[in-house]
Amino acid sequence: MRVLLVEDEVALAQVVKRGLEGEGWVVDVEHDGESGLWAATENAYDAMVLDIMLPRLDGYRVLEQLRAHEVWTPVVMLTAKDGDFDQTDALDLGADDYLTKPFSFVVLAARLRALVRRGAPRRPAVLQVGTLRLDPATHRVDRSGTPIRLTAREFSLLHHLMRHPDQVVGKTELLDQVWDGAYEGDVNVVEVYVGYLRRKIDVPFGATTIETVRGAGYRLVAG
Repeated sequence: MRVLLVEDEVALAQVVKRGLEGEGWVVDVEHDGESGLWAATENAYDAMVLDIMLPRLDGYRVLEQLRAHEVWTPVVMLTAKDGDFDQTDALDLGADDYLTKPFSFVVLAARLRALVRRGAPRRPAVLQVGTLRLDPATHRVDRSGTPIRLTAREFSLLHHLMRHPDQVVGKTELLDQVWDGAYEGDVNVVEVYVGYLRRKIDVPFGATTIETVRGAGYRLVAG
């Protein structure tokens, strides 16, 4: 397994490199953001460990550009920045995990192994199906550049459907993911909210994005 480590603290980078090599990894090391971005786009890696506070280009921008170029290598952010908003920003930009310094090497290695097991599926920070776009970080939705105002529940429902384009998603799954597992109301509430969504994201644009699959659920298509 091959990992890219982007860390500007040379001594720390060497310690992590030796530890990962002892675990059987092949480790490439870069010490600034621009070099890390170049390495990650030019080479295939099973995982990446990325610091945030880097010279030349910070880790947020590296991550943002990687996902914009559709590089889906699993990324663990390794940083001294431990604020809630720091972690939120990293995850919304496409990070897969977040570990703060000081950290346990054993935990880092375990998290890398877990990420490799999951693989590197396509998971853009901004979702797009046809002309419909949804940005989870800013809670903005638009079609062909025209903003669409949604309630929190409508947004969550659309978000889940857009995470599974061209797949049939059942009402029970939507209740579990968009409402919660403890919801005991009528399952047809899903149908009601799908109707709300259609009137906002489809009808004004002459589109048919949400299809009903009788007896199975709903499928989001390009429209």
